[in-house]
Amino acid sequence: MERVVVHIGIGTNLGDRLAHIAHAVTRLDAMPETRLRRVAAAFETRPVGPVEQGLYLNTAAAIETGLAPSALLKCLQAIERERGRDRSGEARWGPRTLDLDILVYGDQIVHEPGLVIPHKRMHERAFVLRPLAQTAPELVVPGTGHTVSQLLDALPRRTDQPATDPRGSA
Repeated sequence: MERVVVHIGIGTNLGDRLAHIAHAVTRLDAMPETRLRRVAAAFETRPVGPVEQGLYLNTAAAIETGLAPSALLKCLQAIERERGRDRSGEARWGPRTLDLDILVYGDQIVHEPGLVIPHKRMHERAFVLRPLAQTAPELVVPGTGHTVSQLLDALPRRTDQPATDPRGSA
């Protein structure tokens, strides 16, 4: 398969959040047929949804991969499990040790059971768009006709601030 640039959202709000992000970044670079290209700074953000929980650290990574979307998803879910995530027992929008989402997979639009790309709510979430704007501001999100920067500019302003660079504690 031809290599494609993929953008991954990374989030965590349980345990050693920086260690979870650092682990994810290291493992992304170690996946088969994959090379890490860029990682954004981490932003501390408020959680979304009705479940009471702590603040998140969110970032984004750009990778180049030869993995198909479904194979990539399986690898991402394995990395989540390595950090203790158990999707079967967690609340929707609840706390998690690690959340890895395929935000954009090249210029493809994917609708498969359990996999929608581009991520269906990314255009409404500053915690996704802000770090993505660091790694790919001019990326046109498939199906929207808008760049990441344009989508971010269209959102109401938030006060979330960068927390730290996740590459510093691998």
